[in-house]
Amino acid sequence: MQAKLNTPDAQHAGLFELTGGFRGLYLASIAAMAVGIGLLFVVPWVTRDVIDGFVAQDGGDYVFVIPEWIARAASWLGLAISTTTALAIAGAAVIMTTGLAGLFQYLKGRWAAVASEGIMRRLRNTLHGHLAGLPTRFFDKSETGDLVQRCTSDVETVRVFLASQVVEIGRSILLVVCVAPVLFSMSAKLAWVTLGLLPVLVVYSILFFGKLIHIFTEVDEAEGKLTTVLQENLTGIRVVRSFGRSDFESEKFAAANERHRDKTYHLMKLLAGFWSFSDLICMGQGAVVLFFGCWWTLTGDISLGTMVAFTMYSAYVIWPVRQMGRTLVEAGKARVSLGRLREVLQTPEEDANDVISDNVPADLQGAISVSNLSFTYGRPAKKQRVERPASHNVLEDISFELEAGQTLALLGPPGSGKSTLIQLLLRLYDYDTVKSKESEQSDQGQESGTGSIALDGHELAGLPRSFVRNQIAVVLQSPFLYARSIERNLHVGRANASSDELIEATTAAAIHSSIEDFDAGYETMLGERGVTLSGGQKQRVAIARALLKEAPILVLDDALSAVDTETERMILNALKERRGKKTTILIAHRLSCVTHAHKILVFDEGRITERGTHQELLAKGGAYARLWAIQNAYHRDLDAHHKTDPDAQTQEVQA
Repeated sequence: MQAKLNTPDAQHAGLFELTGGFRGLYLASIAAMAVGIGLLFVVPWVTRDVIDGFVAQDGGDYVFVIPEWIARAASWLGLAISTTTALAIAGAAVIMTTGLAGLFQYLKGRWAAVASEGIMRRLRNTLHGHLAGLPTRFFDKSETGDLVQRCTSDVETVRVFLASQVVEIGRSILLVVCVAPVLFSMSAKLAWVTLGLLPVLVVYSILFFGKLIHIFTEVDEAEGKLTTVLQENLTGIRVVRSFGRSDFESEKFAAANERHRDKTYHLMKLLAGFWSFSDLICMGQGAVVLFFGCWWTLTGDISLGTMVAFTMYSAYVIWPVRQMGRTLVEAGKARVSLGRLREVLQTPEEDANDVISDNVPADLQGAISVSNLSFTYGRPAKKQRVERPASHNVLEDISFELEAGQTLALLGPPGSGKSTLIQLLLRLYDYDTVKSKESEQSDQGQESGTGSIALDGHELAGLPRSFVRNQIAVVLQSPFLYARSIERNLHVGRANASSDELIEATTAAAIHSSIEDFDAGYETMLGERGVTLSGGQKQRVAIARALLKEAPILVLDDALSAVDTETERMILNALKERRGKKTTILIAHRLSCVTHAHKILVFDEGRITERGTHQELLAKGGAYARLWAIQNAYHRDLDAHHKTDPDAQTQEVQA
C-alpha cells in the first residue's frame, strides 16, 4: 500500500488510479452503506403496514388488523397476539433496523476514512519524495508558497472528496436504483410523480458545475498566491522590519487577500444560486408528491399507509440527489487540486543514478579538468524576461586543470559565472545539453552548454549524480541550517561522526569555542534557517559540516564573507593543513583568502581574464593587482587609524 505514485501511469492518474490498493476498503464501505440503506427501507414499509392495519368498521370505530409478518414474529417469540403486542413488535422492528442501519453507516464512514487517509499519506510521501528529486530548474521558476499550498490545501481537498463524497456518489446511485422498483411496485403513477423532476436536477447540476471548473482553478491559484506572500513575509520578517517595509508588505498581503476574497465571493454567489434553485426543485417535488398522494388517497387509488411510505421514500431519494450538488462541488475542487498535484508529479525527476557504468571509480582523488566549457541558462518566463543578446553565455570557453590536493581560487564580480561553475560541478545543471527546437520556441527554454568537465579523468556526465555529490562538500553563499540542534545540523555532513570528529571539524572552522559558550553547547537549538546565530557563526557551522563530510573536494562559495579577519586567518590556517590531502575551491572577494592558492582564476562576464598564482598575478599588473593594491591601501589606513586611536580597535573587536 505504500507504493509510490510517481510512476508514469500514476503521474497521469485520475481519482480511480489514485485509489489503487484501497479499492477493497471503498467497496466494503459501499457494501456497508448498501446494507444500511436496505435496513432503512424497512421503516417506511413497517409504517405503511401499521397505518393500513387500522380498518374502519361500519359503526365508525377502527380495529387493528395485525399484519401477517407481525403475527408470525409474535408466534416465533411465543407471545400472545394482541394489538399492543403487534404495535410493540413493529416499534421494536423500527428501532432495531434503525440501530443496525446506524452501525453500518458507522462502518461505511470508518472504512472510507481509513482508505482516504491511507491514500493521502501515500500521496504526501510521494509528493515530498518527488519534490526532493526534481531538478534545480524546477525550483528556479516555482514559488515556494505555491508548492506548499499544493502539498497541503490541494491534498486536503482531494482527501475530503475521497473521504466522504466518493461514497456519497455510490449512496445516491444506490438509493435511486433501489428505491425506484419499490415505488413502482407500490404505485406506478405516484412513482412517476416522485421521480419526475430528478433528471432535471441531475442535468442542471452537471451542466452548472461543468462551467465552474475554471472558477475553482482561479480560487485555488489565488489561495496559492496568498500563501506565497505569507511565506515570503514570515521568512523575511527581519528584512521587512529592518527596511521599514511592514506597511508595504501588509498592503501587499491585503491585496492578495482581497483578490482571494473576491474570487471566493464570486464562487459563493454562483453556488448560492445553485443551492436555492436545487432546493426549489426538491421542495417543489415534495409538494407535488404530497398533493397527488393526498388526492389519490382521498379517491381511494392508494391507501393512506402507501401515501405516507411514498413520502418517506421520496425523501430518501430527493435530498441525496440534491446533495449531488455538494458532491459535484467537491468533485470540481478535487479535479482542480488533482490537476495541480499532477503538474508536479508529471515533472520528470532528476535521476541521481542516471549513469550505469562499470567505469565509475570507488572514490575520487580530486583532480579536476575543465575544457572549452560554455553554458547558458534557459530563458526566464515572460514576466521575468530581460533583454539580452541571444548569444549571451554565463560561461564562455572556460578551461583549466587542477591536480588532486591543490587549491583553486575563483575571483570576479557578481554574475561573472563563478557560482555557475560550481553548480555545473555538482551536476545541479548539466553542461552537455543542447536546446531542442521546442525549448527554443517555449517561454522557458532548457539550459544548454558545450565542453567538458572531468574528475580524475572521468567525464562528469558519465558519473552518477549521487556519486558526484558524495565526492564534493559544499558551503554555499547563503548557508542553510535546519531548525534543529547544532549537533544534528553537523551530522548532516556525516551521520555517524563521533563527538571527537565533531569537535575536530568545529575547531578547524573556528566555531568550537563559540558553541561551548552556549548554555546547551552542541545541543543548542537553532531557529528556522539558523536565525538564532550570527551570519559569521552560520557560515562557520556550515564550514564545519562540510569538513565533517571528508569529501575529496571541498568548495567554499564565498563562505568567509561574514567572518572577521582573525577568524578568517584561523580557518585558512586549518585549510592549509589540508594541503595535498583534499582539493579545495575557494570563491572569494577578499584577496587575503586566496594568496595561498595554487591557482587563481579571475572571471569577468563568463570568461577567464587572468590566471596564475598570487605572485604571478601581481607581476602582471592587471585587475588582480589593482584590486590587491586597493584592499591593501584600505587595510593600511585601518591599521593607521587603530594606532592613533587604540580604543577603536577594541570597539571593532567587541563588535
